[in-house]
Amino acid sequence: MSLLRADLLQGRRIALAGDPAEALGDELVGLGAEVVRLPLQGLGEDEERVGEWASGQAPLSALVYRAGARFGQGGEEALRATLDEAWATVREVAVGALIEADGPGKIVLIAPRAGAGPLARAAAAGLENLARSLSVEWARHQVTAVMVAPGEGTETELATLVAFLASEGGGYLSGCRVELGAVG
Repeated sequence: MSLLRADLLQGRRIALAGDPAEALGDELVGLGAEVVRLPLQGLGEDEERVGEWASGQAPLSALVYRAGARFGQGGEEALRATLDEAWATVREVAVGALIEADGPGKIVLIAPRAGAGPLARAAAAGLENLARSLSVEWARHQVTAVMVAPGEGTETELATLVAFLASEGGGYLSGCRVELGAVG
């Protein structure tokens, strides 16, 4: 049972990319959103296919990119691949479906958990920097961006936080890092 209003995301179309966590999609749908999944597997270096996919899904209200699957157990190669995929996905979806939308758009970047392996914190820092940069660069297009650091929170708590961030109220948060389960 969600802590949020049942129709909070009514009329919003949200793209999910990266780690396909069912709890997240279920929470968004349960709050009235239409969820579309961006299939990143097998795209390789073909970033234009992401843009074509996004254009075909327009209009979108939000993109949620979850980096855990790409990052895996970490390391330098995983870090580079995660940040490259995040940037390519965000850029192509924003240009293909968020920037040209009639209303505000949201980008939510979910970092790997801190214990996901070597350089997990570096991945979170890179995604945070991306969110901060995009919040300035794309503010004129009404596109805001945030990064979520999952911490010790549960999947249900993470899904609830992402739902709030994708809502109209979450539009006030931009260019920041939101830590779930952080203590004082």
